[in-house]
This record gives sequence, structure tokens and C-alpha cells, in this order.
Amino acid sequence: MLKKLSCALFAAAIAIALPSCGNAGAGDGSEIDKLLALLDGGTLSEQSRYAAMNKIATTLHADNPDDMVLFLTDWVEKNPGDTYNAYWLFMVALEYYKREDSGPVAEYYFERILRNYPDLMVNGQSIHFACLQNLIKISKNTANRINYFNTLINNFPNNVSITEMYVRLALEYENEGEWNQALKAYSLFLEQPDASTIQIPGIPDAHANARKMVDFSRSPKNWTFESLGALERAVKNAISNYDWKSLDSYRSKVNFFTMSWKTSESDANAREEFSMRNFMRGTRIRYNAELDDTTNPNEAYLRTTGWSTYVNVWYLYFRKVNFPVDPEIHGRWEWAGIYLGEKM
Repeated sequence: MLKKLSCALFAAAIAIALPSCGNAGAGDGSEIDKLLALLDGGTLSEQSRYAAMNKIATTLHADNPDDMVLFLTDWVEKNPGDTYNAYWLFMVALEYYKREDSGPVAEYYFERILRNYPDLMVNGQSIHFACLQNLIKISKNTANRINYFNTLINNFPNNVSITEMYVRLALEYENEGEWNQALKAYSLFLEQPDASTIQIPGIPDAHANARKMVDFSRSPKNWTFESLGALERAVKNAISNYDWKSLDSYRSKVNFFTMSWKTSESDANAREEFSMRNFMRGTRIRYNAELDDTTNPNEAYLRTTGWSTYVNVWYLYFRKVNFPVDPEIHGRWEWAGIYLGEKM
């Protein structure tokens, strides 16, 4: 069972983590000496010992936070059996957390609490949970961040948005190059009931991107070409021969879009299914000899005309496949969509 601190004790203790608004009293030195003597006597109950420790730390913090840090870290070192050691170190971690350029030191103490001390409930809040939240904000180590997100999901599912955690976990796996684990996390994200509606700060189109990744992983991927040149030649040849069947086979079978330049790929209308046959009867279709000058190493555009009396110009959009999970597919090219009308 987790040890709990009362609301009153928590209110007094948390003041340590905030800048002091007043000055230490004239008698604080002698008061601290008396409290230290009581602590050294070893006769205080657990709650009385906590109150004495808290009073000392509060007084020291008001005068010089470094003295508080020294006192608490020394206490933990000499009293490894203190029930509240996780909390003493948590206050030390918070003190460094609010200091500029002291993130690595704060990270050390948050990590130390997680590794070496059982969880402690303070005013209904878990110390371990608070440590994890702060570590996610300051840690730059991807492997560590993966561990933090997994711990939050497994140990604190009621304290966080599991849906958001799976997306953030997937991105960390991608950063670490663990693509199969990233796919698993994306799949778990898509299984959540609010996956299609959740808005995650800093991660736009989370659902659309996860759906692309997962659907692509489950597809045969047999429409991809070894190079951009091979794809361009095949498409041009099919257009020249009015071979709509080949064009249909060349199109990506996952996430293929047809939309105006102003529309988003995530728009439902951009995913409407159709056959090229419907646009190749009784028309004179032409394509530019060269790819558009906005073509780059990862994307290419082929301007074509004659498809429809309503929208005469179509830009066929080719892109390099970004799928490191499968090295044989990663880096190939696919015909991924159609932009309708002249470029904006």
C-alpha cells in the first residue's frame, strides 16, 4: 500500500517548492537547532518526524534553497529507511527543475526516485506519476522517454489519455528506429474510441498519419516502383496507350487521394474511389515531357491535361515511400495522388 501524506502536511510541504515571499525569522537558527536535536534523539513518531523535517526544510529554503538541498540529500543518505525519502528527493528535484540550466540535475533526482524508492501518495497525487510527467518534459534521451511513456500507460492508465500516450510512444519509437514497435503503438492508438477525434498539441493529423502507416504496413505494396524514372515511364506509357487498367494498377492502393490544391489529404472527399476508365473515353490526354520544376528527391509532379471539361489540368503526384519497417520497400516510389487544377 502506498504511503499517504495528509492534505495539511502536503500544503505545508509544497511551499518548499515555491519561491518564498518572506524572510526567515530571527529565531530560526535556534529553532532549527532544537528540531535537529529532536530528530537526533530518535524518539519522534513518524508524523512528528515528518513535521520536524518539513519545518527545517521550509526554513532553510526561505533563506537559501541550496541549504535545503544539502539538508535533505544528507538526510536521505544517512536515513535510508525513512518512509518519506521519495518525497524529500522529490522536493530536491523540483528545486532544480525550476532553476535555469539545471534540467539534467532535476532529471537525475526524478530518475533516482523512480528507480530506488516505492511510490508515495501526496494529497492524492502519486510521486512517481509526477516524476514521470516532469521527466517527459525535460528528458532528451529517446530510450528513456519510451520507458516513461510505457510506464505511464501500464501503471497510470487512469491518470493520462491512453490515446495520446500511444501516439507519443509511437513517435519515440520512430525516433529510436524501432519501427515494428512504432507500428504496434500506432495500431493500439487506432483501437482507442477517441482516436479519430482527439486533438494532440504539437501532433496535427495524428489519426490520419497513424492510419496511413498501419494501412500501408498491412497492404501488399505491389504498386511501388524501384525508381522515380521507372514510375514516370510506366505512367506516361499507359497514358499514351489509353491503358486505364495499367493506370489503375499503378495507383497506390492505400491513402491515394484526389483533391484540389487547397484541400487536405485527411478530407473524406479526397479518398473517393474511381477508375481511370471513366476519364479516358473520348478525350485527348496529354502530359508534359518533363516533370514539374518543383520536383525534389522525395516528391515529383507530372502535369497532364485533357481529363475533364470541368477540371482540365491534373497534376499526378509521385512520392518516395517512407517505410523503414521494410527495407525492400523503403525508398521505392509510388503514385500517391492527383491534384486537380493548376498549381496555386
